[in-house]
Amino acid sequence: MPVINADPSVNPVLPQLPKEIEGVGEIALNLWWTWNPRGKNLFRLINPYLWKESGHNPIRFLKSLGDEALAALPQNETFMREYRYVYAVFKAYIDDKTVAGDEEPLPIAYFCAEFGLHHSVPIYSGGLGFLAGDILKESSDMGLPMVGVGFMYPQGYVRQVIGSDGWQNGANETIDKDTAPIERVLDENGNHLVIQVPFIDPAVYTAVWKINVGRVTLYLLDTDIEQNDPWDRQISSHLYTPDMNQRLRQQIVLGIGGYRVLEVLGIRYSILHLNEGHPAFALFERIRFFMEEKKLSLDEAIARVQASSVFTTHTPLQAATDVYSFDMMSHYFGEYWQRLGMDRERFISFGLNPDAPQAGFNMTVLGLRLCDQRNAVSKKHCEVTRQIWKSVFAQEPEGKREIVGITNGVHLPTWMGDELSEELDRLLGENWLTLQDDPDLWSRIEELEDEKLWNLHYAYKVRMVNFIRERVRRKWADEGIDPMVAMAEGVMLDPDVLTIGFARRMTSYKRPELILHDLDRLEKIVNNYARPVQIVFAGKAHPADNPGKQIIQRIFKTCQDRRFRGRIAFVEDYGEETAKYLVRGCDVWLNNPQIPMEACGTSGMKASINGTLHCSTLDGWWPEGYNGKNGWAIEGESSDDAADAESLYKLLEEEIVPLYYTLDEHKRPAGWLARMRESIRSVAPQFGGRRMMNDYMKEFYLPISKKVQTWEN
Repeated sequence: MPVINADPSVNPVLPQLPKEIEGVGEIALNLWWTWNPRGKNLFRLINPYLWKESGHNPIRFLKSLGDEALAALPQNETFMREYRYVYAVFKAYIDDKTVAGDEEPLPIAYFCAEFGLHHSVPIYSGGLGFLAGDILKESSDMGLPMVGVGFMYPQGYVRQVIGSDGWQNGANETIDKDTAPIERVLDENGNHLVIQVPFIDPAVYTAVWKINVGRVTLYLLDTDIEQNDPWDRQISSHLYTPDMNQRLRQQIVLGIGGYRVLEVLGIRYSILHLNEGHPAFALFERIRFFMEEKKLSLDEAIARVQASSVFTTHTPLQAATDVYSFDMMSHYFGEYWQRLGMDRERFISFGLNPDAPQAGFNMTVLGLRLCDQRNAVSKKHCEVTRQIWKSVFAQEPEGKREIVGITNGVHLPTWMGDELSEELDRLLGENWLTLQDDPDLWSRIEELEDEKLWNLHYAYKVRMVNFIRERVRRKWADEGIDPMVAMAEGVMLDPDVLTIGFARRMTSYKRPELILHDLDRLEKIVNNYARPVQIVFAGKAHPADNPGKQIIQRIFKTCQDRRFRGRIAFVEDYGEETAKYLVRGCDVWLNNPQIPMEACGTSGMKASINGTLHCSTLDGWWPEGYNGKNGWAIEGESSDDAADAESLYKLLEEEIVPLYYTLDEHKRPAGWLARMRESIRSVAPQFGGRRMMNDYMKEFYLPISKKVQTWEN
């Protein structure tokens, strides 16, 4: 396997730290701190202003302090006491080799096109990436032997900038690799590891980086290096490039190049888990490995790959999958299928969709065919997936296991507010996170007093409003924006008003404008003198999705409409940081996709675990999560806009708004608070990351491990 040396470089890129606090560098280079409150507070304790200005990026923050300030830290006894404690907790966590549960699976390689981990590492687009990030974090907490593989995307993160006309403009953000919590992977000579990706001619090279995610390592591929031609440097530069030839090359680099990276690093794994079809070419590399390294026949190798690989699909439509022309596949894989002992027809057959055999090579079909363990991401999505791919499943041998539904979950320490977590430490015991998927544990949430819960929620709401206002202030200071734009972007929001949040990718099937269906009726709801309502929108359209951009523009124009008195706002540049403020600070989390287009919808889980009440059509995870007391359901299966808007308005007028504004003798909405407690109690154990990963363990990882052990014996 060709390996070449890049220019030597010092690694990691930290400033020189005093010996007494060298552990600060270890913490800075491990995203463990992002889901541990005292880890975050350690950096804030040094200099809260610079910590905020650094964008909560610990490498940039430490570099901005300067030598004098760093040298003075060992003399700061308050800081040193906290540092010693946090570092001890961090080391104990990293060194802990125990595995949550009775059994440990064999090593797992988890491939995904994007990973949402923290806003200091912008290598994600949306929900798929944050699911992948939460899986790595929960695997770390559980002590699972997992390694991640993804892309660096040095130019791939798009900042959303809304013009005064409401049109979404994109500004690409280039990652400064020397001021991000990432590290170069070094070869045996201490140089940055660069490997040649096989089967692309002329040769393409990728540099290898890593991110420490607690006890899990994520390896990132980066073709934006001087060894590549300009066209090849762009392979990994942008997430989900619209150029199909470049996208195919990207997925060859991810699947085949990513497999080879693990091979070069000597990382052996027994279970391959693919999150969506983008990295599915790794399955062919696994066939090659079994043939060349284990000396199996082609059919034996295929059977081994099928038996030891997991494929998770998120798409509710065949049209949403990647399909490549047969000519493109022949160009890149002509020699490869010969190496595997296949002819063209057999190779292509693994990606052939029976419903559209002339369309090309389908990456989702490839994943379904070469993995015996397949799952959708909610029970409802499982029903949809069985229907849309029924022709593929009909061709499978009798007795092959059906696709199952493993509903997504969210990493509770990442998405739950720190103060609420501290309250749960008091109520449930300090080890509640290790028992988080036990519903009985959460019965004690009823002991969370109204006063405490309301004060917590109101504090989150104030922070959200202040965060939105500060964004507008900065934009005004930098650009001198029009007052109507400032109003549209939330400068007039009021924390004392019932607040509905709608924040997700802006695309037609999610129906962002449903609540705006009848503006005259909405005006009466929003401007009710005694019981006002405000609405916060946020979300990006894909850069190539002009209809999505038009939706944003229409919403923005509504936000500028004076008759709504600044009570409808659009928050620019929705991302991980903004999401945390919104899911904790809104009162209602609105979700109204066309049924059955929502595969899961994890943002509603993130809101619900914080006591923000979910109001949604019965799609995605909500048919499993809704119990009649923990939020609201927009009834109906037809996804008729007029009917669903009528249902939503009635809920607001007759149930949601009256409940929020019905106060007890302590001036608190007791009925609302009861629903908040029920939301936390019912959603946290069932839709947390621990339950999700235990499902993967039970359904896939442990059974595969037992099979693999019989092969090796």
